[in-house]
Amino acid sequence: MSLLLLLLLLLHGLIPLTQAVPPRPPVLCDSLGCNVSNAYGRWTDPTPCRASTIVYPRTEEEIRQAVATATRKNLKVKVVTGYGHSIPKLTCPASPPENSMLISTAAYSSSIEVDPHNLRVTADSGVGIRDLIDRVEEAGLSLVASTYWEGASLGGVISTGSHGSSWWGEGGAVHEQVVGLSLVIPAGPSEGYARIIRIDGGDPLFDAVRVSLGVVGVICKVTLSLELGFKRSITNSFNDDAHLEDKFMDIAQIYEFADIIWYPSQYQAVYRYDNRVPLDSLGDGINDFIGFQSMPVPVYMAARATEEELESERDVRGKCVMAASQVAYKELVANGLKNNVIFTGYPVVGRQGRMQTSGSCLHLSMCPWDPRIKGLRIYEASAVFPASKFRDFIQDVKMLRDLKPRNFCGLDIYTGFLIRFIKASQAYLGPSEDSVAADFTFYQADKPLMPRLNQDVWEEVEQMAFFKYRAKPHWAKNRNLAFLGVEDKYPNFSKFIAVKQQLDPQGMFSSEWSDEILFGKGASKGDGCAMAGQCICSEDRHCSPGDQYFCKPGLVYKEARVCRYSPSSMSSP
Repeated sequence: MSLLLLLLLLLHGLIPLTQAVPPRPPVLCDSLGCNVSNAYGRWTDPTPCRASTIVYPRTEEEIRQAVATATRKNLKVKVVTGYGHSIPKLTCPASPPENSMLISTAAYSSSIEVDPHNLRVTADSGVGIRDLIDRVEEAGLSLVASTYWEGASLGGVISTGSHGSSWWGEGGAVHEQVVGLSLVIPAGPSEGYARIIRIDGGDPLFDAVRVSLGVVGVICKVTLSLELGFKRSITNSFNDDAHLEDKFMDIAQIYEFADIIWYPSQYQAVYRYDNRVPLDSLGDGINDFIGFQSMPVPVYMAARATEEELESERDVRGKCVMAASQVAYKELVANGLKNNVIFTGYPVVGRQGRMQTSGSCLHLSMCPWDPRIKGLRIYEASAVFPASKFRDFIQDVKMLRDLKPRNFCGLDIYTGFLIRFIKASQAYLGPSEDSVAADFTFYQADKPLMPRLNQDVWEEVEQMAFFKYRAKPHWAKNRNLAFLGVEDKYPNFSKFIAVKQQLDPQGMFSSEWSDEILFGKGASKGDGCAMAGQCICSEDRHCSPGDQYFCKPGLVYKEARVCRYSPSSMSSP
């Protein structure tokens, strides 16, 4: 059964939604220890992440006791959330596993205290973003900045610099709304081997700890600023992409919560005209974003089976048919916006808490990437550009697209380029200037070394973004190669490292996995390393010459080195 047919049956109610199944926890333990994964089930191959034990504290004091135990026993510690949506192995414990402990915040999620008088909310770091938003909205207030995806914890979101989209006010990053937090760090015997410190905006440590990747201590309580409740009015405008490079900055300046979705193979750009309106404005709409929407599991499985078949047959034309169908369907249903039960027309007006953040697949069925089903297997890259450089990046991608437009259809099956806006931050590991984040999602093979159709295109775009234009990688997304040289992209990186050494002098919260990300350490180059995003190829063996994938220069960005399907090639040029 085709994906398109399944979608039509779903729209007509002929296939019921499956019963909701909670996501698989990121940590599974047995008599030999604990395996750590992420929500996508990616961390088991080729090297699993393991720890000897895990604790589930419910209070700040229990977290302090866990860190004290680890300090006394000289254990390495990693903090894991109840969701596990980080793509890089930030929460992988150090080797060997018997010398490590996991602290989960899954059970540390009971306290949300709203202070309407001071427009503040203080919550446990394990609190889910949806629970936090709903409690704030119940008090007649709104959290101005939040993520698009609600399946994340408060601590995980601020630790990785996660964001929405805005250049207005304090900007779209959640950590910019943080006004204080508490942190558990190791200590000496006289202080009970661990202590709790409180840090607010006037503290010299503040700009280091609010985006910290979990490597300076355990975040406990977080206090965020709020605003009086408001609604938003959203209209998606589907246009051709002829002047995208000249329009993006105007869109961000005119609309407070603007974003853009660019479908290169379809020559389309979707501009989201998105501003706040008064709370008494008519409308009770929601944003049930189609990528996070609840659908029957057979739809996810059919989509994966269809794309696998197209990949195996190297059917670029079929991918373009699939992409065109997806984009047309998204336009029909407003990409998930609903005036009430369904979409009936623009603008869609609704409360901030229902228009910013979504994720109905968490509650009504299963999410498409759940590793327990043969659903979607995808990789997401996210590059954060200085705004001044993004115009040139768009033009380069257009040049690459125009050489072979169909090569971009695999991107447009998903979200194309999701373009969002992040304001300059004082956080040491945040963007130091007004920036544009471009996310792009592409097919992932079942095995890391398995070739992918047109993978040279995604590799060239990746390298163009991160090395030609020196974009910063989103800390919770991307393949490892995106982090090469990352420390040189942050003016205050050395200040962050100084604070890290001050708070965690023994490196308790570090591991070889998180060091690869934080310090941009390249993996040792071996056979097939470029196929898995662990390296940039410099020899054919880094690709898959047996499958006729050889290391070649980029087509537009000539300095790039990509694995390209070249059946007539016997060696690199």
